[in-house]
Amino acid sequence: MNVESKKEFILLLKSGDESAFTALINKYNRRLFAYAISLSGDYSLAKDIVQDVFVKTFEYRKKLNPEFSIEGFLFRCVYNQFINTYHKNKSLLKVHDEYVRFLNQMIDETSNSEFDKLIKVVNDSIKNLPKRCKEIFILSKKEGYTNHEISEILNISIKTVEAQITIAFKSIRSKVLKVN
Repeated sequence: MNVESKKEFILLLKSGDESAFTALINKYNRRLFAYAISLSGDYSLAKDIVQDVFVKTFEYRKKLNPEFSIEGFLFRCVYNQFINTYHKNKSLLKVHDEYVRFLNQMIDETSNSEFDKLIKVVNDSIKNLPKRCKEIFILSKKEGYTNHEISEILNISIKTVEAQITIAFKSIRSKVLKVN
């Protein structure tokens, strides 16, 4: 594709031409996926990153600049999406690690009967969470689903999943601290 036809292609994308967008996906999907896997090392995450990049490209197609390389733009978007996902997951891991550290500290400091009481408080706290919050927390912490998987299962945003898990941790922590 020469420079002029690349510009024309971007103009077709900007105008919302579905066949141009389909051609874009067909041309770059595999290469972007391979790049996303090289960054993340995770098949599922790489697939999600590439899908998100195509969705965002379509949503913001009117802002595409025909003077710039669409290929460079797409690869930069994959990289940025990976970095954003990495930072989101990193902050959630900190919250989870803090929770685990807190529980381990509580275990070390308590006798068996006190420990049983704490376990009961934690389980009761989970049972008393709001319905959606409890469902998300159980999927995450008991079932082992990732935030992304939970967002797909429940058809909600990842931000909602993260917020609900944070709410659950805060609620459980406050009830456990009241016992001590």
